[in-house]
Amino acid sequence: MTFDQIDTPAYVCDLELLKNNLEILKDVQDRSGAKIILALKGFAMWSTFDLVNQYLHGCTASGLNEAKLALEKFGGEIHTYSPAFKYEEIREIASISDHIVFNSSAQLNRFKDIVKDTYSEISISLRINPEISASPKDIYNPCSQYSRLGITYENFNEDDLEFIDGFNFHALCEQGADELELVLKEFEKNFSKYFKHLKYLNFGGGHMITKKDYDIEKLITLIKYYKDKYNLDIYLEPGEAVGFEVGYLVSSVLDIVENEKKIAILDTSAEAHMPDTLAMPYKAEVRGSMKDFQYKNRYILAGNTCLAGDIMGEYCFENELKVGDKIIFEDQIHYTFVKNTTFNGINLPSLVLKDGKEFELVKSFGYKDYKERLS
Repeated sequence: MTFDQIDTPAYVCDLELLKNNLEILKDVQDRSGAKIILALKGFAMWSTFDLVNQYLHGCTASGLNEAKLALEKFGGEIHTYSPAFKYEEIREIASISDHIVFNSSAQLNRFKDIVKDTYSEISISLRINPEISASPKDIYNPCSQYSRLGITYENFNEDDLEFIDGFNFHALCEQGADELELVLKEFEKNFSKYFKHLKYLNFGGGHMITKKDYDIEKLITLIKYYKDKYNLDIYLEPGEAVGFEVGYLVSSVLDIVENEKKIAILDTSAEAHMPDTLAMPYKAEVRGSMKDFQYKNRYILAGNTCLAGDIMGEYCFENELKVGDKIIFEDQIHYTFVKNTTFNGINLPSLVLKDGKEFELVKSFGYKDYKERLS
């Protein structure tokens, strides 16, 4: 179908742009020797996995369901981490996973025998809290005060080294190699004395490797330093870097109302379809709008739910908007549809792939999807 034939709302993933990101990640792997795996929590559009798994080594899952998706649709290595595993799920998770990551010494010692009994070749690691991060907000900062995520140096139990193969940490959020270097220095200072007991380190996610100003050469240098000095395998598990700027959310104007300003009501929702724009918060870029308000046609773009704060922001356009016009929110593939809700019964946006000039509808949603979330 053509772009004009897309029923809105819809996420459009451009396969050419996705491939460009994957080529960058492959280059990092080839030159550094690291293994990069896909964090499903940030990008889980499995209709693209036949492409993605040509470049990356596997997936990192946040629990049973993501691990099952990785097994069914991706292949490769499966790393599974959860802040706390449930007893009734641990055997199935172990049977699926190549690596399992425990968040605490208590979880390790509760489940290590069950895990090894289920799959003797599984690798076990611990999540470490390096207690340093440059994350912009506490809601996204896994190393903030009182964080439940990972084991601090003070609480690390050396007796656990007998049972583990690796350390994991996750301390970044949309950040660069300079911030990674700061974290690694603290991590190395406190924990390098234990590295001789390990087979690998996992530097987590939050690395904006595919952003234009990212210092790839520094990243490669850091990886090679730890890999060579300590003779360890190195993993990275980005999600956002895979889906960064590979697609957009297309919506349509349903109505225009006035209350001191013009307000365009769309068939999408910041609350339900672009949750990070409210949680982060940030203002999504809209194609064709002017950031400096040079045009006179100003509109508040608003969602079609009852939430008063379901607002995308005020934007400026060269021409007046009218009912039926399409509004395109840029960079809305990562951490968007994985977080969607059907609040107010609003439909989930369709999923569309763009291949060259062709658009393919791969999934649409309706009443059944809303109903089956309830009972």
